[in-house]
Amino acid sequence: MLLFTLPLFAVALIYGAAALLPAIYLMKYIYRKDTVEKEPSMLLMSLLIYGVIAALISIALEGIGTKILNSLMDQSTVGYTLVLAFVVVAMVEEGAKFAMLKRRTWREVNFNYRFDGIVYAVFISLGFAAFENIGYVLGYGLSVAPARALLAVPGHMCFGVFMGTFYGRAKQCQVWGDKSEERANLWLGYIVAVLLHGFYDSCAMINTVASSIIFIAFVVIMYIVVIKKVNKESQSDGPII
Repeated sequence: MLLFTLPLFAVALIYGAAALLPAIYLMKYIYRKDTVEKEPSMLLMSLLIYGVIAALISIALEGIGTKILNSLMDQSTVGYTLVLAFVVVAMVEEGAKFAMLKRRTWREVNFNYRFDGIVYAVFISLGFAAFENIGYVLGYGLSVAPARALLAVPGHMCFGVFMGTFYGRAKQCQVWGDKSEERANLWLGYIVAVLLHGFYDSCAMINTVASSIIFIAFVVIMYIVVIKKVNKESQSDGPII
């Protein structure tokens, strides 16, 4: 019996590692950058669960959105691809992440440093990405794992960093009693994440030589900017007072 079950276990382990390790590595990276006051492990685990919930919500809403879009536009056009990327995918996915982020953390007592906003948004995003990655690896095999480890999972983290930066600022504005700046930063966090996500997806979906070159350049620049931003926000972190 063991001879038959061991290979299956090994295969499951390999697939699981391929799907989850990229997200785990990036979680550790962001966790290490939170140098002033670490967030409780139970809070971080709950954020991953909320990320999975955001992914499930997105699956349902994207299915509905795609059906509506298919009935309205010719699927062979660039316009269709742009609407699919920006509206059906980016707005829905970043909206679901943002809704879960705010629901879980806005009144969280541990949300007392600006960098916490980045930690929370990234953990939500990586919970989302890990769940999504499991589906891709199981559905398409290990051949998709390297590309998703280098592109899709870090991409979700990058969108989360931008969302979280503005989210932390919005929390500071709330404490100061500045409602207009609070709303502005909340909206900016969502809109910037949508624009980055939409541009990323549209370049990947169009899949021409030109769009592929733009995609590679965009990803490289985004990664460099995000690394610098994380380092800067980590070093300049301070209490929300």
